[in-house]
Amino acid sequence: MTGEKRRIWGWYFFDWASQPYSTLMLTFVFGPYFAQAAVTHFTTGGMDRAAAGASAQSLWGWGLTLSGVLIAVLAPLLGTVADQSGRRMVWIWAFSGMYVLGAWMVWHLLPDGSGLYMALMWFGIGLIGMEFATIFTNALMPDLTSHAEMGRVSGNGFAFGYLGGIISLLCVLTLLVENPQTGRTLIGIAPVLGLDAAAQEGTRAVGPFTALWYALFMIPFFLWVREAPRPRTRMSVPGALRDLVTLLRSLPKRRSLFAFLGSSMLYRDALNGLYGVGGVYAAGVLGWSVTQMGVFGIVGALSAMVASWLGGRADARFGPKPVILGSLVILILVCVLLVGTSRSAFFGTALPEGSALPDILFYLVGALIGAGGGIAQAASRTLMVYHTIPGRETEAFGLYALSGKATAFIAPLTITLATMLSGSQQIGIAPLIVLFVLGAGLLVLVKPNGDRAV
Repeated sequence: MTGEKRRIWGWYFFDWASQPYSTLMLTFVFGPYFAQAAVTHFTTGGMDRAAAGASAQSLWGWGLTLSGVLIAVLAPLLGTVADQSGRRMVWIWAFSGMYVLGAWMVWHLLPDGSGLYMALMWFGIGLIGMEFATIFTNALMPDLTSHAEMGRVSGNGFAFGYLGGIISLLCVLTLLVENPQTGRTLIGIAPVLGLDAAAQEGTRAVGPFTALWYALFMIPFFLWVREAPRPRTRMSVPGALRDLVTLLRSLPKRRSLFAFLGSSMLYRDALNGLYGVGGVYAAGVLGWSVTQMGVFGIVGALSAMVASWLGGRADARFGPKPVILGSLVILILVCVLLVGTSRSAFFGTALPEGSALPDILFYLVGALIGAGGGIAQAASRTLMVYHTIPGRETEAFGLYALSGKATAFIAPLTITLATMLSGSQQIGIAPLIVLFVLGAGLLVLVKPNGDRAV
Protein backbone atom coordinates (compact mmCIF):
# COMPACT_ATOMS: atom_id res chain seq x y z
CA MET A 1 0.00 0.00 0.00
CA THR A 2 1.42 3.38 -0.99
CA GLY A 3 1.87 6.17 1.52
CA GLU A 4 -1.06 8.12 0.07
CA LYS A 5 -3.42 5.13 0.19
CA ARG A 6 -2.32 4.35 3.74
CA ARG A 7 -3.14 7.91 4.83
CA ILE A 8 -6.56 7.74 3.16
CA TRP A 9 -7.38 4.38 4.74
CA GLY A 10 -6.23 5.67 8.11
CA TRP A 11 -8.57 8.64 7.66
CA TYR A 12 -11.44 6.27 6.76
CA PHE A 13 -10.93 4.50 10.07
CA PHE A 14 -12.06 7.58 11.98
CA ASP A 15 -15.54 7.23 10.43
CA TRP A 16 -15.51 3.49 11.25
CA ALA A 17 -14.32 4.08 14.82
CA SER A 18 -16.63 6.98 15.69
CA GLN A 19 -19.91 5.86 14.08
CA PRO A 20 -21.02 3.67 17.06
CA TYR A 21 -21.53 6.78 19.19
CA SER A 22 -24.36 7.78 16.85
CA THR A 23 -25.63 4.26 16.16
CA LEU A 24 -25.34 2.65 19.60
CA MET A 25 -25.24 5.49 22.10
CA LEU A 26 -27.52 8.11 20.58
CA THR A 27 -30.08 6.11 18.62
CA PHE A 28 -30.56 2.38 19.15
CA VAL A 29 -29.27 1.30 22.58
CA PHE A 30 -28.19 3.84 25.19
CA GLY A 31 -30.77 6.51 24.30
CA PRO A 32 -33.74 4.14 24.80
CA TYR A 33 -32.09 2.64 27.93
CA PHE A 34 -31.61 6.14 29.39
CA ALA A 35 -35.29 6.91 28.78
CA GLN A 36 -36.31 3.64 30.48
CA ALA A 37 -34.08 4.30 33.50
CA ALA A 38 -35.31 7.90 33.73
CA VAL A 39 -38.96 6.80 33.71
CA THR A 40 -38.23 4.34 36.53
CA HIS A 41 -36.44 7.08 38.48
CA PHE A 42 -39.31 9.56 38.13
CA THR A 43 -42.10 7.04 38.84
CA THR A 44 -40.26 5.91 41.97
CA GLY A 45 -40.27 9.57 43.01
CA GLY A 46 -44.07 9.67 42.79
CA MET A 47 -44.85 10.74 39.19
CA ASP A 48 -47.47 8.93 37.15
CA ARG A 49 -46.11 7.10 34.13
CA ALA A 50 -47.25 9.66 31.53
CA ALA A 51 -45.61 12.53 33.41
CA ALA A 52 -42.49 10.45 33.98
CA GLY A 53 -42.22 9.70 30.27
CA ALA A 54 -42.54 13.38 29.43
CA SER A 55 -39.91 14.29 32.05
CA ALA A 56 -37.54 11.63 30.72
CA GLN A 57 -37.90 12.92 27.17
CA SER A 58 -37.42 16.52 28.32
CA LEU A 59 -34.28 15.63 30.31
CA TRP A 60 -32.75 13.83 27.32
CA GLY A 61 -33.70 16.73 25.05
CA TRP A 62 -32.12 19.29 27.38
CA GLY A 63 -28.94 17.24 27.51
CA LEU A 64 -28.72 17.15 23.72
CA THR A 65 -29.58 20.85 23.49
CA LEU A 66 -26.85 21.89 25.94
CA SER A 67 -24.29 19.73 24.13
CA GLY A 68 -25.35 21.24 20.80
CA VAL A 69 -25.05 24.80 22.11
CA LEU A 70 -21.53 24.15 23.45
CA ILE A 71 -20.51 22.62 20.11
CA ALA A 72 -22.01 25.51 18.13
CA VAL A 73 -20.36 28.19 20.26
CA LEU A 74 -16.91 26.62 20.63
CA ALA A 75 -16.40 24.90 17.26
CA PRO A 76 -15.42 27.95 15.15
CA LEU A 77 -13.21 29.36 17.93
CA LEU A 78 -11.35 26.09 18.52
CA GLY A 79 -10.92 25.69 14.76
CA THR A 80 -9.36 29.14 14.53
CA VAL A 81 -7.03 28.42 17.48
CA ALA A 82 -5.95 25.14 15.86
CA ASP A 83 -5.28 26.78 12.50
CA GLN A 84 -3.26 29.49 14.24
CA SER A 85 -1.08 26.91 15.98
CA GLY A 86 -0.70 24.81 12.83
CA ARG A 87 -1.59 21.67 14.78
CA ARG A 88 -4.65 19.45 14.47
CA MET A 89 -3.64 15.95 15.56
CA VAL A 90 -3.09 17.01 19.18
CA TRP A 91 -6.70 18.21 19.27
CA ILE A 92 -7.93 14.93 17.82
CA TRP A 93 -6.06 13.08 20.59
CA ALA A 94 -7.67 15.30 23.23
CA PHE A 95 -11.21 14.97 21.93
CA SER A 96 -10.73 11.23 21.42
CA GLY A 97 -10.00 11.06 25.13
CA MET A 98 -13.31 12.80 25.84
CA TYR A 99 -15.11 10.34 23.52
CA VAL A 100 -13.64 7.26 25.23
CA LEU A 101 -14.13 8.54 28.78
CA GLY A 102 -17.67 9.75 28.18
CA ALA A 103 -18.75 6.50 26.51
CA TRP A 104 -17.14 4.30 29.17
CA MET A 105 -18.69 6.11 32.14
CA VAL A 106 -22.34 5.65 31.12
CA TRP A 107 -21.91 2.06 32.36
CA HIS A 108 -22.71 3.42 35.83
CA LEU A 109 -26.34 4.28 34.98
CA LEU A 110 -28.39 1.61 36.79
CA PRO A 111 -31.84 0.42 35.66
CA ASP A 112 -33.50 2.14 38.65
CA GLY A 113 -32.15 5.50 37.47
CA SER A 114 -29.30 5.75 39.97
CA GLY A 115 -26.62 7.97 38.48
CA LEU A 116 -29.09 9.44 35.96
CA TYR A 117 -27.74 12.99 35.84
CA MET A 118 -24.11 11.94 35.95
CA ALA A 119 -24.74 9.54 33.06
CA LEU A 120 -26.29 12.36 31.04
CA MET A 121 -23.25 14.53 31.77
CA TRP A 122 -20.82 11.79 30.68
CA PHE A 123 -22.88 11.10 27.56
CA GLY A 124 -22.67 14.80 26.68
CA ILE A 125 -18.90 14.82 27.20
CA GLY A 126 -18.51 11.88 24.83
CA LEU A 127 -20.84 13.46 22.26
CA ILE A 128 -18.90 16.73 22.34
CA GLY A 129 -15.67 14.76 21.96
CA MET A 130 -17.06 12.97 18.89
CA GLU A 131 -18.32 16.16 17.24
CA PHE A 132 -15.09 18.10 17.80
CA ALA A 133 -12.89 15.20 16.72
CA THR A 134 -14.99 15.05 13.52
CA ILE A 135 -14.38 18.74 12.83
CA PHE A 136 -10.60 18.37 13.12
CA THR A 137 -10.56 15.12 11.14
CA ASN A 138 -12.62 16.67 8.31
CA ALA A 139 -10.12 19.54 8.22
CA LEU A 140 -7.42 17.03 7.21
CA MET A 141 -9.27 16.19 3.97
CA PRO A 142 -7.57 18.71 1.66
CA ASP A 143 -4.18 17.14 2.39
CA LEU A 144 -5.33 13.60 1.60
CA THR A 145 -5.92 13.65 -2.13
CA SER A 146 -6.52 15.77 -5.22
CA HIS A 147 -9.50 18.02 -5.90
CA ALA A 148 -10.80 15.52 -8.49
CA GLU A 149 -10.78 12.59 -6.03
CA MET A 150 -12.14 14.45 -3.01
CA GLY A 151 -15.74 13.34 -3.57
CA ARG A 152 -14.79 9.69 -3.92
CA VAL A 153 -12.75 9.82 -0.70
CA SER A 154 -15.54 11.54 1.25
CA GLY A 155 -18.18 9.07 0.01
CA ASN A 156 -15.98 6.07 0.76
CA GLY A 157 -15.38 7.39 4.28
CA PHE A 158 -19.09 7.71 4.99
CA ALA A 159 -19.79 4.25 3.52
CA PHE A 160 -17.03 2.70 5.64
CA GLY A 161 -18.42 4.45 8.71
CA TYR A 162 -21.95 3.18 8.09
CA LEU A 163 -20.58 -0.35 7.71
CA GLY A 164 -18.85 0.00 11.06
CA GLY A 165 -22.09 1.19 12.62
CA ILE A 166 -24.03 -1.80 11.25
CA ILE A 167 -21.43 -4.33 12.43
CA SER A 168 -21.17 -2.75 15.89
CA LEU A 169 -24.98 -2.80 16.22
CA LEU A 170 -25.14 -6.47 15.24
CA CYS A 171 -22.38 -7.25 17.76
CA VAL A 172 -24.15 -5.68 20.72
CA LEU A 173 -27.61 -6.98 19.78
CA THR A 174 -26.39 -10.57 19.46
CA LEU A 175 -23.83 -10.66 22.28
CA LEU A 176 -24.69 -8.03 24.88
CA VAL A 177 -28.11 -6.36 24.90
CA GLU A 178 -30.64 -8.48 26.78
CA ASN A 179 -34.42 -8.55 26.49
CA PRO A 180 -35.62 -7.35 29.94
CA GLN A 181 -38.35 -10.04 29.96
CA THR A 182 -36.23 -13.06 28.95
CA GLY A 183 -32.69 -11.99 29.87
CA ARG A 184 -31.54 -13.22 26.46
CA THR A 185 -29.93 -11.45 23.52
CA LEU A 186 -31.29 -11.33 19.97
CA ILE A 187 -29.90 -14.81 19.22
CA GLY A 188 -31.25 -16.33 22.44
CA ILE A 189 -28.10 -16.46 24.57
CA ALA A 190 -27.26 -14.86 27.90
CA PRO A 191 -25.08 -11.74 27.66
CA VAL A 192 -21.45 -12.75 27.18
CA LEU A 193 -18.63 -12.31 29.72
CA GLY A 194 -20.93 -13.32 32.57
CA LEU A 195 -22.79 -10.00 32.52
CA ASP A 196 -25.84 -9.95 34.80
CA ALA A 197 -28.99 -9.71 32.69
CA ALA A 198 -31.13 -8.88 35.74
CA ALA A 199 -29.07 -5.71 36.29
CA GLN A 200 -29.13 -5.05 32.52
CA GLU A 201 -25.35 -5.17 32.47
CA GLY A 202 -25.45 -6.33 28.85
CA THR A 203 -27.23 -3.13 27.82
CA ARG A 204 -25.07 -0.95 30.07
CA ALA A 205 -21.96 -2.53 28.52
CA VAL A 206 -22.72 -0.67 25.28
CA GLY A 207 -20.79 2.26 26.78
CA PRO A 208 -17.50 0.41 27.41
CA PHE A 209 -18.00 -1.46 24.11
CA THR A 210 -18.27 1.86 22.23
CA ALA A 211 -15.20 3.21 24.03
CA LEU A 212 -13.10 0.11 23.28
CA TRP A 213 -14.29 0.00 19.65
CA TYR A 214 -13.14 3.59 19.17
CA ALA A 215 -9.81 3.09 20.93
CA LEU A 216 -9.04 -0.05 18.89
CA PHE A 217 -10.02 1.25 15.45
CA MET A 218 -8.40 4.66 15.88
CA ILE A 219 -5.01 2.91 15.94
CA PRO A 220 -4.75 2.88 12.09
CA PHE A 221 -5.75 6.54 12.04
CA PHE A 222 -3.02 7.62 14.42
CA LEU A 223 -0.44 5.33 12.81
CA TRP A 224 -1.09 6.24 9.18
CA VAL A 225 -2.43 9.80 9.10
CA ARG A 226 0.13 12.58 9.27
CA GLU A 227 -0.43 16.32 9.13
CA ALA A 228 1.16 18.29 6.34
CA PRO A 229 3.90 20.54 7.78
CA ARG A 230 2.53 24.01 8.54
CA PRO A 231 4.00 27.18 10.00
CA ARG A 232 3.33 27.23 13.71
CA THR A 233 2.62 30.31 15.79
CA ARG A 234 1.85 30.76 19.44
CA MET A 235 -1.75 29.96 20.28
CA SER A 236 -3.73 33.06 21.24
CA VAL A 237 -7.41 33.01 22.10
CA PRO A 238 -7.78 36.81 21.62
CA GLY A 239 -6.04 36.48 18.25
CA ALA A 240 -8.28 33.55 17.33
CA LEU A 241 -11.34 35.62 18.27
CA ARG A 242 -10.17 38.46 16.04
CA ASP A 243 -9.62 36.02 13.13
CA LEU A 244 -13.05 34.51 13.70
CA VAL A 245 -14.77 37.90 13.73
CA THR A 246 -12.92 38.80 10.52
CA LEU A 247 -14.12 35.56 8.93
CA LEU A 248 -17.73 36.16 9.97
CA ARG A 249 -17.63 39.72 8.61
CA SER A 250 -16.25 38.45 5.31
CA LEU A 251 -19.09 35.98 4.74
CA PRO A 252 -21.43 38.38 2.87
CA LYS A 253 -18.57 39.05 0.44
CA ARG A 254 -17.88 35.32 -0.01
CA ARG A 255 -21.29 34.76 -1.52
CA SER A 256 -20.83 31.14 -2.50
CA LEU A 257 -19.71 30.11 1.01
CA PHE A 258 -22.46 32.24 2.56
CA ALA A 259 -25.10 30.60 0.37
CA PHE A 260 -23.73 27.12 1.04
CA LEU A 261 -23.72 27.58 4.83
CA GLY A 262 -27.31 28.86 4.66
CA SER A 263 -28.39 26.05 2.36
CA SER A 264 -26.75 23.28 4.39
CA MET A 265 -28.14 24.78 7.59
CA LEU A 266 -31.66 24.33 6.23
CA TYR A 267 -31.37 20.92 4.59
CA ARG A 268 -29.27 19.40 7.39
CA ASP A 269 -31.85 20.63 9.91
CA ALA A 270 -34.63 19.06 7.80
CA LEU A 271 -32.66 15.82 7.49
CA ASN A 272 -32.15 15.63 11.27
CA GLY A 273 -35.86 16.29 11.70
CA LEU A 274 -36.63 13.44 9.31
CA TYR A 275 -34.31 11.11 11.25
CA GLY A 276 -35.93 12.11 14.51
CA VAL A 277 -39.55 11.83 13.43
CA GLY A 278 -39.32 8.47 11.63
CA GLY A 279 -39.78 6.26 14.67
CA VAL A 280 -42.59 8.37 16.13
CA TYR A 281 -44.37 8.38 12.76
CA ALA A 282 -44.05 4.61 12.35
CA ALA A 283 -45.32 3.95 15.86
CA GLY A 284 -48.17 6.46 15.76
CA VAL A 285 -49.41 6.16 12.16
CA LEU A 286 -48.52 2.57 11.30
CA GLY A 287 -48.46 0.98 14.76
CA TRP A 288 -45.05 -0.62 14.25
CA SER A 289 -43.35 -2.78 16.86
CA VAL A 290 -39.80 -2.35 18.18
CA THR A 291 -38.70 -5.30 16.01
CA GLN A 292 -40.06 -3.64 12.87
CA MET A 293 -38.28 -0.41 13.83
CA GLY A 294 -35.03 -2.35 14.25
CA VAL A 295 -35.37 -3.79 10.74
CA PHE A 296 -36.21 -0.28 9.48
CA GLY A 297 -32.99 1.05 11.05
CA ILE A 298 -30.84 -1.66 9.49
CA VAL A 299 -32.45 -1.10 6.07
CA GLY A 300 -31.69 2.62 6.34
CA ALA A 301 -28.08 2.06 7.41
CA LEU A 302 -27.40 -0.47 4.64
CA SER A 303 -28.93 1.87 2.07
CA ALA A 304 -26.83 4.77 3.40
CA MET A 305 -23.65 2.70 3.15
CA VAL A 306 -24.23 1.67 -0.48
CA ALA A 307 -25.53 5.10 -1.52
CA SER A 308 -22.58 6.92 0.08
CA TRP A 309 -20.16 4.72 -1.86
CA LEU A 310 -22.01 5.27 -5.15
CA GLY A 311 -22.55 8.93 -4.38
CA GLY A 312 -18.82 9.40 -3.87
CA ARG A 313 -18.22 8.16 -7.40
CA ALA A 314 -20.92 10.45 -8.76
CA ASP A 315 -19.37 13.31 -6.78
CA ALA A 316 -15.94 12.64 -8.32
CA ARG A 317 -17.46 12.63 -11.81
CA PHE A 318 -20.07 15.41 -11.66
CA GLY A 319 -19.03 17.42 -8.59
CA PRO A 320 -20.73 17.67 -5.18
CA LYS A 321 -23.32 20.35 -6.02
CA PRO A 322 -25.49 18.33 -8.47
CA VAL A 323 -25.12 15.27 -6.25
CA ILE A 324 -26.49 17.18 -3.24
CA LEU A 325 -29.34 18.59 -5.35
CA GLY A 326 -30.23 15.07 -6.48
CA SER A 327 -30.27 13.81 -2.90
CA LEU A 328 -32.53 16.70 -1.85
CA VAL A 329 -35.00 15.75 -4.59
CA ILE A 330 -35.06 12.21 -3.14
CA LEU A 331 -35.67 13.55 0.39
CA ILE A 332 -38.47 15.86 -0.79
CA LEU A 333 -40.18 12.87 -2.45
CA VAL A 334 -39.77 10.94 0.83
CA CYS A 335 -41.60 13.69 2.73
CA VAL A 336 -44.37 13.78 0.12
CA LEU A 337 -44.79 10.00 0.50
CA LEU A 338 -45.02 10.34 4.29
CA VAL A 339 -47.65 13.08 4.06
CA GLY A 340 -49.76 10.99 1.67
CA THR A 341 -49.52 7.59 3.40
CA SER A 342 -51.49 6.27 6.36
CA ARG A 343 -52.55 2.83 7.56
CA SER A 344 -55.92 3.16 5.78
CA ALA A 345 -55.23 5.34 2.71
CA PHE A 346 -52.65 6.26 0.09
CA PHE A 347 -53.02 9.85 -1.18
CA GLY A 348 -56.75 9.78 -0.53
CA THR A 349 -57.35 6.31 -1.98
CA ALA A 350 -58.75 3.94 0.63
CA LEU A 351 -56.76 0.76 1.23
CA PRO A 352 -58.19 -2.66 2.13
CA GLU A 353 -58.07 -3.44 5.85
CA GLY A 354 -54.77 -5.11 6.71
CA SER A 355 -53.07 -3.89 3.51
CA ALA A 356 -49.28 -4.36 3.55
CA LEU A 357 -48.76 -1.39 1.20
CA PRO A 358 -48.12 1.19 3.98
CA ASP A 359 -45.49 -1.09 5.57
CA ILE A 360 -43.78 -1.77 2.24
CA LEU A 361 -43.77 1.94 1.41
CA PHE A 362 -42.29 2.83 4.80
CA TYR A 363 -39.45 0.33 4.38
CA LEU A 364 -38.86 1.99 0.99
CA VAL A 365 -38.92 5.36 2.76
CA GLY A 366 -36.28 4.07 5.20
CA ALA A 367 -34.04 3.04 2.31
CA LEU A 368 -34.53 6.41 0.59
CA ILE A 369 -33.85 8.38 3.79
CA GLY A 370 -30.65 6.41 4.29
CA ALA A 371 -29.61 6.89 0.66
CA GLY A 372 -30.50 10.58 0.42
CA GLY A 373 -29.04 11.42 3.82
CA GLY A 374 -25.80 9.50 3.25
CA ILE A 375 -25.21 11.07 -0.16
CA ALA A 376 -26.05 14.59 1.06
CA GLN A 377 -23.72 14.41 4.06
CA ALA A 378 -20.78 12.96 2.12
CA ALA A 379 -21.09 15.42 -0.78
CA SER A 380 -21.61 18.35 1.62
CA ARG A 381 -18.29 17.54 3.25
CA THR A 382 -16.63 17.71 -0.17
CA LEU A 383 -18.28 21.01 -1.08
CA MET A 384 -17.18 22.46 2.27
CA VAL A 385 -13.58 21.51 1.45
CA TYR A 386 -13.94 23.42 -1.82
CA HIS A 387 -14.78 26.53 0.21
CA THR A 388 -11.83 26.36 2.60
CA ILE A 389 -8.76 28.57 2.49
CA PRO A 390 -5.49 26.57 2.65
CA GLY A 391 -4.18 26.62 6.19
CA ARG A 392 -7.56 27.59 7.67
CA GLU A 393 -9.54 24.39 7.08
CA THR A 394 -10.35 23.71 10.75
CA GLU A 395 -11.80 27.20 11.18
CA ALA A 396 -14.03 26.60 8.16
CA PHE A 397 -15.27 23.22 9.41
CA GLY A 398 -15.90 24.78 12.80
CA LEU A 399 -18.12 27.31 11.04
CA TYR A 400 -19.78 24.42 9.21
CA ALA A 401 -20.49 22.76 12.57
CA LEU A 402 -21.91 26.04 13.88
CA SER A 403 -24.25 26.35 10.89
CA GLY A 404 -25.43 22.79 11.53
CA LYS A 405 -26.31 23.53 15.17
CA ALA A 406 -27.44 27.17 15.10
CA THR A 407 -30.96 26.47 13.80
CA ALA A 408 -31.37 22.86 14.91
CA PHE A 409 -34.63 23.85 16.64
CA ILE A 410 -36.45 24.85 13.42
CA ALA A 411 -37.39 21.37 12.14
CA PRO A 412 -38.69 19.96 15.46
CA LEU A 413 -40.51 23.22 16.25
CA THR A 414 -42.26 23.46 12.88
CA ILE A 415 -43.15 19.75 12.96
CA THR A 416 -44.64 20.19 16.44
CA LEU A 417 -46.65 23.28 15.45
CA ALA A 418 -47.92 21.73 12.19
CA THR A 419 -48.94 18.56 14.04
CA MET A 420 -50.73 20.49 16.80
CA LEU A 421 -52.58 22.78 14.38
CA SER A 422 -53.62 20.01 11.98
CA GLY A 423 -54.11 17.21 14.48
CA SER A 424 -52.34 14.94 11.97
CA GLN A 425 -48.91 13.34 12.22
CA GLN A 426 -48.83 13.15 8.42
CA ILE A 427 -49.42 16.88 7.91
CA GLY A 428 -46.83 17.50 10.61
CA ILE A 429 -44.15 16.29 8.16
CA ALA A 430 -45.02 18.99 5.60
CA PRO A 431 -42.68 21.73 6.99
CA LEU A 432 -39.71 19.53 6.15
CA ILE A 433 -40.66 19.81 2.46
CA VAL A 434 -40.38 23.60 2.77
CA LEU A 435 -36.96 23.37 4.48
CA PHE A 436 -35.59 21.01 1.82
CA VAL A 437 -36.94 23.21 -1.01
CA LEU A 438 -35.44 26.36 0.53
CA GLY A 439 -32.12 24.56 1.03
CA ALA A 440 -32.12 23.45 -2.61
CA GLY A 441 -32.98 27.00 -3.73
CA LEU A 442 -30.00 28.49 -1.86
CA LEU A 443 -27.74 25.72 -3.16
CA VAL A 444 -28.38 26.95 -6.72
CA LEU A 445 -26.39 30.10 -5.79
CA VAL A 446 -23.33 28.08 -4.73
CA LYS A 447 -20.32 27.84 -7.07
CA PRO A 448 -19.79 24.17 -8.10
CA ASN A 449 -16.10 24.40 -7.21
CA GLY A 450 -16.47 26.80 -4.31
CA ASP A 451 -13.56 29.18 -3.76
CA ARG A 452 -10.97 26.86 -5.29
CA ALA A 453 -9.70 26.80 -8.84
CA VAL A 454 -9.92 23.40 -10.50
